[in-house]
Amino acid sequence: MNTDKLSKRLESVANYIIEDSAIADIGSDHAYLPCYAVKKGLAKRAVAGEVVEGPFQSAKKQVQNEGLGDRIAVRKGSGLEVIEAGEVDCITIAGMGGPLIASILEDGKDKLTGKERLVLQPNISAIAIREWLLKNGWKLIAEEILEEDGKIYEILVAEKGDPEAPYHHLEKELLFGPFLMNEKSPAFMKKWEGELANWRKILVNLEKASGSEENEEKKQALQKKIHYTEEVIQQ
Repeated sequence: MNTDKLSKRLESVANYIIEDSAIADIGSDHAYLPCYAVKKGLAKRAVAGEVVEGPFQSAKKQVQNEGLGDRIAVRKGSGLEVIEAGEVDCITIAGMGGPLIASILEDGKDKLTGKERLVLQPNISAIAIREWLLKNGWKLIAEEILEEDGKIYEILVAEKGDPEAPYHHLEKELLFGPFLMNEKSPAFMKKWEGELANWRKILVNLEKASGSEENEEKKQALQKKIHYTEEVIQQ
């Protein structure tokens, strides 16, 4: 992977960047995504944000080597603190867990004007992001699921709007994704067939364990997810 050829995962993220926008890539690592976006004309300028010193230095070096220092600002800081409110049109956050992405958005709410597009790629627990979007008035406008190197990734795209608009069965669609559940791509089916098999094993172990109140609650929650997954897969 380099600034001319991204991974399948990051290229899919880049596809949702608003053309000719100013972007911020949070947790940018080597700044591959912002460099690619600027070089391809997807973005007119970019901010690459990194909180860890090593990746921050790598991003700075990458931008310098590409001769893009006048169009890409590399900034060290946590989450959205690297941007000013209204500075960018599109924010990408990729390659982290869903709960961490949700916490970055929550902690940086004062930097969001509501005019941005959010392009979010969680490695796990996309439900945490969907729940945050729903609570904070962001409308999910697109989703994608893909497999790369044996791992399955989801991409969630949101803009300010009616957060309930994409949902018809809220609890179920928060888990699976309203767009993904409708499409049922091979990657989607593979992901949830794997989750279903894993949850069934966990349920067997819970049923062997002591019947504490906490254990019963876990069983009920798991049984509900298993039921939903069986429904979605078999429909």
